[in-house]
Amino acid sequence: MATRCVSAPANILKFGRHAPVLTRLFVRGLATQKKPSSLFSRLDTFANRHIGPDDNELSYMLSQLGYDTMEAFVTDTVPDKIRVASSSISNQSIPALSESELQKRARELAQLNKSYKSYIGMGYHNAVVPPVVLRNVMESPAWYTPYTPYQPEISQGRLESLINYQTMIMSLTAMDIANASLLDEATAAAEAMVLAFVSAGQKKHKFFVDKGVLPQTIAVLQTRAKGFGIELVIGDALSELKDESAFADLFGVLVQYPDVNGDIADYTNLANLTHASRGLVICATDLLALTLLKPPGEWGADVVVGNSGRFGVPAGYGGPHGAFFACSDKLKRKMPGRLIGRSRDALGKPAYRLALQTREQHIRREKATSNICTSQALLANMAAMYAVYHGPVGLRRIAGKVHSLTQVLKSALEQRGYVIVNKQFFDTLTIDVSGAAKDAEAIHATAAASGINLRRIDNKHVGVTLDESVSPEDVVALINVFTSATGSSPITVVSDLTPVESLAVPLPLQRASQFLPHPVFNTHHSETEMLRYIYHLQSKDLGLVHSMIPLGSCTMKLNSTSSMIPLTWPEFGSVHPFAPADQVEGYLEIIKELEADLCKITGFHACSLQPNSGAAGEYAGLSVIRAYHESRGEGHRDICLIPVSAHGTNPASAHMAGLKVIPVKSLPDGSLDLEDLKTKAEKYKDNLAAFMITYPSTFGVFEDGVADACKIIHDNGGQVYLDGANLNAQIGLTNPATCGGDVCHMNLHKTFAIPHGGGGPGVGPICAAEHLAPFLPGHPVIPTGGDKAISAVAAAQFGSASILLISWAYIKMLGGNGLSESTKAALLNANYMAHRLKDYYSLRYKNANGRVAHELLIDLAEFDKAAGLKVTDFAKRLQDYGFHPPTCSWPISTCMLIEPTESESLHEIDRFCDAMIQIRKEADEIISGKQPKDNNVLKNAPHPIAVLTQAEWNKPYSREKAVYPALWLKEKKFWPTVARIDDAYGDINLIVMRLPFRRGNRLRVKS
Repeated sequence: MATRCVSAPANILKFGRHAPVLTRLFVRGLATQKKPSSLFSRLDTFANRHIGPDDNELSYMLSQLGYDTMEAFVTDTVPDKIRVASSSISNQSIPALSESELQKRARELAQLNKSYKSYIGMGYHNAVVPPVVLRNVMESPAWYTPYTPYQPEISQGRLESLINYQTMIMSLTAMDIANASLLDEATAAAEAMVLAFVSAGQKKHKFFVDKGVLPQTIAVLQTRAKGFGIELVIGDALSELKDESAFADLFGVLVQYPDVNGDIADYTNLANLTHASRGLVICATDLLALTLLKPPGEWGADVVVGNSGRFGVPAGYGGPHGAFFACSDKLKRKMPGRLIGRSRDALGKPAYRLALQTREQHIRREKATSNICTSQALLANMAAMYAVYHGPVGLRRIAGKVHSLTQVLKSALEQRGYVIVNKQFFDTLTIDVSGAAKDAEAIHATAAASGINLRRIDNKHVGVTLDESVSPEDVVALINVFTSATGSSPITVVSDLTPVESLAVPLPLQRASQFLPHPVFNTHHSETEMLRYIYHLQSKDLGLVHSMIPLGSCTMKLNSTSSMIPLTWPEFGSVHPFAPADQVEGYLEIIKELEADLCKITGFHACSLQPNSGAAGEYAGLSVIRAYHESRGEGHRDICLIPVSAHGTNPASAHMAGLKVIPVKSLPDGSLDLEDLKTKAEKYKDNLAAFMITYPSTFGVFEDGVADACKIIHDNGGQVYLDGANLNAQIGLTNPATCGGDVCHMNLHKTFAIPHGGGGPGVGPICAAEHLAPFLPGHPVIPTGGDKAISAVAAAQFGSASILLISWAYIKMLGGNGLSESTKAALLNANYMAHRLKDYYSLRYKNANGRVAHELLIDLAEFDKAAGLKVTDFAKRLQDYGFHPPTCSWPISTCMLIEPTESESLHEIDRFCDAMIQIRKEADEIISGKQPKDNNVLKNAPHPIAVLTQAEWNKPYSREKAVYPALWLKEKKFWPTVARIDDAYGDINLIVMRLPFRRGNRLRVKS
């Protein structure tokens, strides 16, 4: 890249940096316009489609910064002492595939996954995704490219959908409040356990887990319990907790309803006893089952968790799926995760926003008991759309069919001499085969020969779980698996099956209450209406389909179509996470290749893909460090040093891992105070466990002293956790191992192009040095990790496995050269942006050469002093220009953190800079007194159509200036759909669900 410097076009040089955007437009050099090296070279190379600026644009930006070559620029930006050889990440180490070659390779690997029909259950189902939702939500960049809705005026569509999700969860569980999703069922249960622990004042330390809880959930609970000093007691809750004496030191109880074996129990008395001892009852449940079963909120549960995946989200070899978390009203301010609430805008109109944000980890930091940062917004929206499409009647029909087919299966198996252990069930049977077949292994062998997977329990029992995808013909095939083991004649037609009329659910546990009576769940049942509703909501949200999203520390780069295509192939989407290894060879090869590439990129020895968010990666990495110290007889090491500039998840993750956080100062230039670090490392050397550092720093600069800082920690017995949130600035130039780290996490939803999905999913794998590799996370069902593995940190062994395909494809198509060029382009884009804005805004931090890293921090404090303008006012005004604002008031309250990424072209970067410069001029009008301080374009922003069309216009600026402050907006304008939202009103008057039909309204329901 450095050698391809050409002269800037004459029109650019003529008009210079202050030229209008239109004068700087010129024809981009596309991949097909570059001369191929030979006739046989591919023309569909990916790097030139992914990297926004072409060679001419890169050369122009370099010239504006005073450089002739890219290498000279990089030398001034990245400290020489941590640079790696250019050959370390190149097409020799990671060969590049063209887009068509990638599709061919993905198809080859997909065919290695065997399409067995899985009845394994254990919390995972083969969901049926409505095609209208698959094509128009899951596969739509309008839904998967937006960010977390921190700017609600341009996020009303997905906020409304997430309100639908919360309403769905609250209604089905009969709980008072629900959040907008968590990572998976197991981590949701762990969050609930800690909530119960905190609610009991952290005075009681035992938590009872019923033996019917999913094994992967128990494993995650074991990991989480350790950091909080909680003792897990696993047993039969109904038989062991019969009187108050059994609750002496218990702060809570977790039950599964129905349990892992399919049994349905009445926990009403258990709930009463638990409450009498001032403990909390947590129930893990199944949403589809709750359409037939008495909801947990009606028998006394305090917290209800589970997985919404069977509501129209593919199994995907374990995820991602939107977990749910609902609780009683008294617990709402302790509830983890994001919460959507209804407020009002400046015109008094209802509007949605993130509510009760003071609960979040970036505010509570080391006082937080949860580090939740990423939710599963895209998957939650899919589940919500599934409920909107089917409605209460449709959901009940689906549940009824699943249950009835399970009853048919039970009846047929009993007729053939098998014993059904659980007489009460919804969709799962535990079958004693000892009286009818040789053993369980014989059944599994016959099933495998028929392309069927059953749940392995022991040598006498097998498990079968049915779901929406199961047809009567599938039931015939299942019955014949068991029939062949008895020597009986197989059945051949569906008519041989005998329907059962009554429910296999005790009458007291049958649902009698109404659910989903809200208009939105009773309106959009034709595909026409559903399609229009989906497009109506997406029209309210700004995503990468509209403009750049320059959020600092978020890396909102291109989510390429070519990397997304394999995601929804059935060979990847319909795979159960606990399928045998010989059926998932394609997945395992992709995972192996991705782990190897991530190790090359980070410089580390081993990788775990299990953590399913960046914060989960932090927690996993710190837990690995703790296990390492314990293995050396140094389990007492519990001090974690963290810079004050660190992301809020860092101290929260450290606290969750059982570490005590000691902050480290920063110097006035933003760099780490090495003297303070040295002093504290030496002070705590006998108990020092870890040091967490983000590199480049959250202030947007490559610090010279990172290697020195890591050496200080190692000299005092600690390990270095390098937060990989900013890894996009490192690839091919440096790496965490070279910087001195021992373990790091990466955000695949940032650096490696997994879409942010409007607030999730994300993946946060960790890479570790050789001495930490034995401790990488394991799993109770499918072995993973090292030989001294910590217990699981996620429900599935490879976390959100299906979306690993996206990062695998991204790396393979860019290859080593493309990855390195992407990093250089990201650095150059940020520095060019800093150059263009430096005369208008205060650049808070830069290195000794005047360079920033891949992002820049501008300080707006002067505008507050001069005109009462806050960061929020600038952010809302940017919405009028059609841009998502940068990261606001973080890491410094008066600043904006701006990250353009490598995917944005010079034209788009200039357009953003022009908008910021024009806003500066608008601010100057307020400072000079031309515009009043309390009634101006910034304070009144954004300006939706409802404001523009008001009959009375009492503002000291024109309507045109309000909504068309730049010429380009008359051709392409994204309109905020509400005026500025009143945050305080929404928290004081908390409404977190849809309102049901009011009395007198008529609801037409088809029978």
